[in-house]
Amino acid sequence: MLNVTIYLDVDGVVCPFGATGTTPWGTAWRVANAGLLEVAYAAELVDGLNSLARVPGVRCVWLTSWEDMAPRYLCPAIGLAGSRWPWLTAGDAGPGEGWWKLAALQEDVAKTSPHGIVWIDDQLNYEQEAQAWAAILGARILAISPDPRRGISPAQLAAVSSFVAEPVF
Repeated sequence: MLNVTIYLDVDGVVCPFGATGTTPWGTAWRVANAGLLEVAYAAELVDGLNSLARVPGVRCVWLTSWEDMAPRYLCPAIGLAGSRWPWLTAGDAGPGEGWWKLAALQEDVAKTSPHGIVWIDDQLNYEQEAQAWAAILGARILAISPDPRRGISPAQLAAVSSFVAEPVF
């Protein structure tokens, strides 16, 4: 049975920083009020994430500084069906040095033992410890670091869909 967890950031991933021009899909950016601030997003990305979340055996988890505000405010504002997804916090990382997101993800992976891991965060290309950990996991993980001004691209979303459709284990 499929057992894949998708860990998802918000800023620079679902909602790019300073979005201008058109989305990576070639359409206009949509703007929504997410309670505390306005966010830009691509409707096609939201549709794609909603489709992935419906795949049996796929678990989606918020891994963002938005923490519980992602399911509470962002999801209803942009139509993302992630209001029931769990979220990880800096407190989930436990004590220690390093990037809180890596530690929180490692703790969650240790608890839930997914066969496959998708980690999408615009900071991944800049976090050497996270890159080293992902390299150890090899084909078990798909790590995607979108351009923070564009968010997840169609090719990156297709890579996630392929990874979910063809599990390694």
